Amino acid sequence: PFEDLAVADYGDCWLDPHAPETITPAIVEHARTILHSGATMLTFGGDHYISYPLLRAHAEKIGRPLALIHFDAHCDTWEDEGPNTLNHGTMFRRAVVDGLVDPKISVQIGIRTFNDDFMGIPRLDAPWVHQHGPAAALARILEIVGEHPAYVTFDIDCLDPAYAPGTGTPVAGGLTSAQALQIVRGLAPVNIVGCDVVEVSPPYDHADITALAAAHVACDLL
Repeated sequence: PFEDLAVADYGDCWLDPHAPETITPAIVEHARTILHSGATMLTFGGDHYISYPLLRAHAEKIGRPLALIHFDAHCDTWEDEGPNTLNHGTMFRRAVVDGLVDPKISVQIGIRTFNDDFMGIPRLDAPWVHQHGPAAALARILEIVGEHPAYVTFDIDCLDPAYAPGTGTPVAGGLTSAQALQIVRGLAPVNIVGCDVVEVSPPYDHADITALAAAHVACDLL
């Protein structure tokens, strides 16, 4: 990709773990600086919560709610304890409530945990993808998202633990790396305005299996 794209590593977003109330605004401001330059962001986590402040910065730049293309084992739309909650299981509920994401044009892929409220976001859960295949999943994603500006977030635990053991909340029955990469590569027609790859945890990884999968996802997103 570096032969065709001007790619720069902007470096880490500095966070103060002793002042958690500063984390969200720090990420928003960091993203604003990059987006103001005209660059498109590919962000690496860390905790999946970072997608919420990133969505704030991107929706602000675009000036409208975004389509969310969300690869994950979990829907991350559980109820939270208020707008200042730092929680990697509630941030997409907050994103819908705050008008950053339009659920009607969003889609979640690979989900295999249950929640009472998916906030109206359509789901192509892992059993659906296994039954119908990546090509059918991709066709459905393109149908739902259409030409709307879209943010892609890829939680590495979308993959089955056999392909991504190095993550904090692994769930059996997930997508294979081949399935996920086929879908990601097929997103070329989508108007992607930003993306992230999150929840890689090196201390839990084996032989860099998870890091390798995440690197391939990131490269294909570029």
